[in-house]
Amino acid sequence: MVVCVCNAIRECQVREAARSGAATPCQAYRCLGRSPKCGQCVQFARAIIEDERAAA
Repeated sequence: MVVCVCNAIRECQVREAARSGAATPCQAYRCLGRSPKCGQCVQFARAIIEDERAAA
């Protein structure tokens, strides 16, 4: 599933960034070499990161 259309970031990439230590959407995007643009995806990315961290 696409999380961020502006940067073409997929859910699996956000999950991988969270498993690598990213605790916020901005950290996850930096891990992927990108940055949030329009901001529409930040809440969804945050939920994915929280879910991934809770499962760890």
